[in-house]
Amino acid sequence: MDSPQRLTLPTGWSLHHRGPEPANPSFPPRGVMALAGVRVLELAGLAPAPFCGMILADFGAKVIRVDRSNTTYSSDSMARGKRSIALNLKSVEGIGVLKKLCQQSDVLIEPFRHGLLSRLGRKHENPTFPLNLLADFAGGSYICALGIAMSLFERTRSGKGQVIDSSMVEGAAYLGSFVWKSQSLGLWSRPRGENLLDGGAPFYSTYMTADGKYMAVGAIEPQFYKELLKGLDLDSSDLPNQMSFSDWPEMKKQFTEKFLEKSQEQWCEVFDGMDACVTPVLSFDDVAAHEHNKERGSFFCNDEGEVSPRPAPLLSRTPAAPCPSRDPLIGEHTLEVLAEYGFSAKEISALQTSGVIACSNPKSQL
Repeated sequence: MDSPQRLTLPTGWSLHHRGPEPANPSFPPRGVMALAGVRVLELAGLAPAPFCGMILADFGAKVIRVDRSNTTYSSDSMARGKRSIALNLKSVEGIGVLKKLCQQSDVLIEPFRHGLLSRLGRKHENPTFPLNLLADFAGGSYICALGIAMSLFERTRSGKGQVIDSSMVEGAAYLGSFVWKSQSLGLWSRPRGENLLDGGAPFYSTYMTADGKYMAVGAIEPQFYKELLKGLDLDSSDLPNQMSFSDWPEMKKQFTEKFLEKSQEQWCEVFDGMDACVTPVLSFDDVAAHEHNKERGSFFCNDEGEVSPRPAPLLSRTPAAPCPSRDPLIGEHTLEVLAEYGFSAKEISALQTSGVIACSNPKSQL
């Protein structure tokens, strides 16, 4: 399960969805973003490395994905803002090309292997997969990107690069620091599905509505819990104490029956304007069109009408400006990148003739 990525900063080296279209936020010119001028090489791999590369690209880095020269298909669905070159890294010449590219790059993302689900799920059920968000993208990609940013900042003082060894398991464990600490405080000491934040508490769970949709409830604090009961038309005097663990199953039954009395839209109307921490569980088709997300500009459309979340966090002076164009074809930028990195036309021609590099002509695939 552990799949670490090694990200090297050499010393001295300078989902497809078509739903309601959100109002696109206004993005700044890419040249004024936080990572403008940073050059990144990303060796093609699976989820953690590609998302890490996309984060860096969204915030202004020039990311070049190094693909295999013997394939024309890319599984990278997070290639926004990247360029692609295709190399045969099983050849001595191909490795030589990569080393030359590295000499003029700031970051190398290498995703290959070297040679926590116990708390997630309902009571009496198997542990639940949180998609692959927890390990791949949170524990892997975001922790990697944070390590890169910290190393780039430290390099401005020391002038030295370093290796960042980012493990998905260790990253996910670090993200779960609150859970580890909560155990010692008694907040997560009961079996799975019987605790405050894992669906055990009736006031921190999800409930089906009359139309088969769902509402999410997160009313932990007393003032929110009071509003929740008010919205559900329940009297606190008829219920046990909010934190009576032994009474939670019975309380949850009452909440379940209540939420089944109205549709999701009706419950939204009930809790609109109330500070009860009760919100609808939205589908992909609905989330981008939600008023909160539209007002914030939380989603945007690319040139092909595909909706994506806006990069986060939002920086006040140098925010991200995600590339609106389509993802690159494998090897689409091979000639352009090699020329940019100082390879002569003669060298490029020889590499192409010997099969060390591969090129893709986007016009031929239209």
